Amino acid sequence: MSALRLSQAIAKSYKAPFRSQLARSKFHSSAPANMKILAVLYDGHQAALEEPKLLGTTENKLGIEAWLKSLGHELVVTSDKEGKDSVFQKEITDAEILITTPFHPGYLTRDLVEKAKNLKVCVTAGVGSDHIDLNAAAERGIEVLEVTGSNVTSVAEHVVMSMLLLVRNFVPAHEMIERGDWQVSDVARNAYDLEGKVIGTIGAGRIGYRVLQRVLPFNPKELLYYDYAPLPEDAAKPLNARRVEDLKDFVSQCDVVTVNCPLHEGTRGLVNAELLSHFKKGAWLVNTARGAICDADAVAAAVKSGHINGYAGDVWNVQPSPRDHPWRTMKNPLGGGNGMVPHYSGTTLDAQARYAAGTREILSNYFNGQPQTPANIIVGKKGYETKAYGQRTK
Repeated sequence: MSALRLSQAIAKSYKAPFRSQLARSKFHSSAPANMKILAVLYDGHQAALEEPKLLGTTENKLGIEAWLKSLGHELVVTSDKEGKDSVFQKEITDAEILITTPFHPGYLTRDLVEKAKNLKVCVTAGVGSDHIDLNAAAERGIEVLEVTGSNVTSVAEHVVMSMLLLVRNFVPAHEMIERGDWQVSDVARNAYDLEGKVIGTIGAGRIGYRVLQRVLPFNPKELLYYDYAPLPEDAAKPLNARRVEDLKDFVSQCDVVTVNCPLHEGTRGLVNAELLSHFKKGAWLVNTARGAICDADAVAAAVKSGHINGYAGDVWNVQPSPRDHPWRTMKNPLGGGNGMVPHYSGTTLDAQARYAAGTREILSNYFNGQPQTPANIIVGKKGYETKAYGQRTK
C-alpha cells in the first residue's frame, strides 16, 4: 500500500511543541509587493460576529486582512467555491497565493491549476491538502504548504471522544433523555467499556500516535497500528504498541479501528466492503482523517446490518455533505451507532489560533524570501517534499 504519514524524523517531533520546529528548508520564493491573495473559508454568520476567535471564517479572515493591506496586498475572501461561476474559480485565474481550509475545501483541480497562470503558492490553513491536485501543482512548480501540527491535538481528542460515545452508546442514551423517556435497559444492552478492548490505528503519524497515547490510560487489552514503516523503538515502547503489517489481519484483531492517514491515491476507498468483511463483528470504526478513505455506502450497509456496531467521525467524501448522505441517518439494528458530526474536530478555537498564526508565518516567509519550515512543505518548487501523500519521488 502507498505510504501513510510517518518517518523517523517525524517521530522525533511527536512531543515537540508546534512552534518549536525552527529548522528551515532551502526551498523558498522571493515575492513582489501588490500580490493578490485568494482565501476560501467557511461562513461563520452570526457566530463569527459574536466570537472573533472564529478566525477561520470569511468574517474574521484568519486575522490577516489588516496586516496584508498594510503591506499593499489584495486579499479576496469567499466561501463561494462550487462551479465555474463561483468567486473561487473566477478569482483563481490571477491570484498568486491561494489559502484554503480542509473544513470548507476549495477543490483546486488540474483544470484550475492550468487556468491559474499566476499561482505560485497554495497554503492550507490547517492540516491536509488532498483538496489540491498535488501532482498538477508539482508539475507546475507551485508550492503547497500547510500548518503542520496545528490541530493534531484537537483531532486526537476528537477521536478519543468518538470512540467513547460509540462504545458507551452515548448518543441513543442522550436522545432518550431529550424525548422524555427513561428506559435504562434499552441503552445499556449495547454499552461497553473501552477498557480491555483492542484498539488500532490506520496510520501512526502525528495524530495516530497521539490517539494511542491518549487511550493508553483506559487500560486497553492491546494497542495496534498499521503503517508503512515501524515506529521508532523509543516511540513504540512506552505504549507497548504492536505493528501489524497486513491490513486485513490488522482489522480482524481490533475492537476499535481509527483512521488517521492522509487521503491520496493509495488510501482512497481503502475501507471498502471487502475490507469491512474482515472486521470483527460488532467492532467500532472512527474516521477523522478524510471521508473518501471510507466507502460511504459500504460503511452505511455494515452499520445497518450490525456487522460493525457503529461509525463516527467528522469528515465526509463531499463537504458540505448532501442532505441525503447515508452517514447522516444510518443506524445499527439497535438504533444507535452513529457518531457523525460536521467537519470541526480540527477547527476548535485553540486550533484556529494555531493555524491562523501558522498561515501568517508562511506568508511572511514567502513575502520576505525566507525559507519555510520543512515540516510544512508538501510540495516544494522541485516536487514532493513529504511521504505523507504516498511514497513520492522528489
